[in-house]
Amino acid sequence: MNTVELELCAASLEALQLAKTYSFSRVELCQNLEQGGLTPSAGLIKRSLELGLHTHVLIRPRAGGFHYSDAEIELIKQDVAFCAQLGVHGIVVGVLHENAELDQTILKSLINVAPNLQWTFHRAFDESLDWKRSLDTLVNIGFTRVLTSGFASNVELGIPILAQMSQYASGRIEIMAGGGVNAGNISKLAQIPNLSAIHFSATQKELLDEDSAFSETVLMVNEKRLRRILESM
Repeated sequence: MNTVELELCAASLEALQLAKTYSFSRVELCQNLEQGGLTPSAGLIKRSLELGLHTHVLIRPRAGGFHYSDAEIELIKQDVAFCAQLGVHGIVVGVLHENAELDQTILKSLINVAPNLQWTFHRAFDESLDWKRSLDTLVNIGFTRVLTSGFASNVELGIPILAQMSQYASGRIEIMAGGGVNAGNISKLAQIPNLSAIHFSATQKELLDEDSAFSETVLMVNEKRLRRILESM
């Protein structure tokens, strides 16, 4: 079995503490997991760094797709610059053209804001048209890794393509599997030759503040679920 890195998708103070407790390789920091993850608050970023976690920050200004306006791109650049000033270790982004091709011009301009950080392209990758072409593009631009479910709705279905991707990448870029990772499939993922990392959140739906007029059902990290996943490696 491969030795793969484990990345926790962390969207709360509780998740950060668990990442510390269970010695995760790194965290992808975000918030609003119910919307697929959005740019986290300054305070959450600072707390992650205070805990000594290898902190990669998702920069995603809104829910929905990944074709952004000029104003949104400017906002992304400002968030990247702010994160770099705080001392984060990496940035996680995804930008596509309207036709779902990777937007090379914008991606290069983003990396230029903080070229010394590690850069991960997130699951917007799975909406692109041709994974080989997209991987080659990310290698040429200078990305460190790509988060992907193997061009499928979840990693379970994507295992055959994840294996092909890992072989095709051939060390030029890291392939990180994510999207539907659970105790039932993590060992299968860990057996994929040359897979670099596995990304998961270990969350479940919870009703917050039931008696409040502002009660919400959110995705919250669950330690028992997290431990089951780790024990199933």
